[in-house]
Order: sequence, then C-alpha cells, then structure tokens
Amino acid sequence: MVANISASDWSTDRGEAWRDSMVPLEAMLAPVNAPLIEALDLDAPYRIADIGCGGGETSIAIARNAYPGSSVDGFDISPALIDAAMAKEAYGDVPIHFHVQDAGQPLKEAAQFDRLTSRFGIMFFPAADAAFANLAQWLKPGGRFGFAVWGPPSENPWMSSIRTILSNHIVVPTPEPGAPGPFRYQNADEFVSLLASIGFADVSSASWKDKLAIGGGMDATAAARFALTAFSIGQLLDQSDQITARAAFSELASFFSKHLIDGEVRMDAHVHIVTGAQPVE
Repeated sequence: MVANISASDWSTDRGEAWRDSMVPLEAMLAPVNAPLIEALDLDAPYRIADIGCGGGETSIAIARNAYPGSSVDGFDISPALIDAAMAKEAYGDVPIHFHVQDAGQPLKEAAQFDRLTSRFGIMFFPAADAAFANLAQWLKPGGRFGFAVWGPPSENPWMSSIRTILSNHIVVPTPEPGAPGPFRYQNADEFVSLLASIGFADVSSASWKDKLAIGGGMDATAAARFALTAFSIGQLLDQSDQITARAAFSELASFFSKHLIDGEVRMDAHVHIVTGAQPVE
C-alpha cells in the first residue's frame, strides 16, 4: 500500500489518516491553492467541481475567490474526509456542497460543471484513461479544468528525502512507474498527452515552484514526527523495532534541521498546474 497508493486506500485507511492530520497537512499545502485557482479563470458565475476535495479547504478557497452566483461541489471517495468537510463553518456567499463520490465513476447528471479542478486528488485512479474519460463527461462544452500534480521526486525533496532516509534503516518498496501514487504524473508532457488523448483541448502545463513549510510551520523535531505520522511512507516504521524507529526519526530530524528558515522547516516543492478545456460541440 505504501509503495503504490490507490483510490481504494483513500476510501479507508489513507482518508482517515489524512483526517487525523488534516490541519497541519492543509496548512502545508495551502500555498498551492492560489496558482491553481488562478488557472481556473473564474471570471463569471460558474458551477465548479473540486475532485478529491479532502477536508474541503481547497473547495472553501475556491468559493472565496469565485464570482458571485457561483457554486462549488466537493467530491471525495473518503466518507471520513467528507464528514470533516461538512463539519466546517459557513463558507460565505458562494454555496458549497460536499459529496462522497468515486470520481472515476459517472455522476447522475453529466456535463453539469463549468470548471473542474483537483489539488493532488487525481493521481490515484486504478484505470486513468477510463477515469479521465468519465471526468470529461462532468464538464460542459467550453468548460475548463485545472489540475495540480506533483513534479519529479528529485524536485520535491520535502517528500523524497523521507523515502531516502527511511531506506537507510528499513526496506522501502520501490513504486511501480505509472502506478497510482503521488508522483504518477511527474512527467508533465506525458500527462498532457494523456489528457489530450481523452479529447480535451488546449491542454498545457505550467510549473509552480516554491518552498513548503512541513506541517504548516514546525521545528525540525515536530516536522519529523509529523512526517512519519501523516505521510503514508511513515507507516513502514510501524512494523520495525523501537531502536530502528528511533534511529530513523533522529536522522530525519537532523536532516530537517538543515532546512530551517525562521525556525520552521521549509523545503523545495515543484507542482505541475495542468489546464485544458472541453471542446465546444
């Protein structure tokens, strides 16, 4: 499960793990919202779908930036995360509705959205071609999409460094190329080609690069504890002895201490913002 995380994992264990660490995870990933929302070109009242909405923070950010008269629907496969999203306070003038829904499956009504977006929620479909062909049916002719996916591991050391450090202490499975997982679409050109082959028009990719604050702003010790608890790869340590777990934690905390900025661990991140449109019939 750790080597390749699938959509079914998110519906159970991974969704619940994300919920349990939701506040620091959302704080860490929040900087990606701005470039993603900008790419959606929210210049009129639109009905917007947020795929893999998690605990709803991106949906809320979209609602706050949407044109008056818009609406936002957040979809996630995890009941635990949808419950967490629905428990949050009012979102303002733009209504938000949250739904437990496998985005790889058809909606009751097709072609009902003007905008389709996802922040790191579309890398886990077991059958990508079929899933994106299904999502194409959600989008009205002329509607646009914007997806955020992770760039290469080498340009996301905030994540890849944990794998490297753990491999010094335990056996870490190697992810299968192209399999469901966070780096599935690390090659932007291949992802653009996939979406174009589905039938989307004007598909292109732009890079967003900046530093992410691990856990939303933690010192090295807290960041190491958070990473090994909240990130799926940290689960591998659950089966190791205490001496091994302590050694891995100590090495990770030491590594993070070299990346402190104003007392917080901040590390480079690279995100592909991929956009396109549903052709006008």
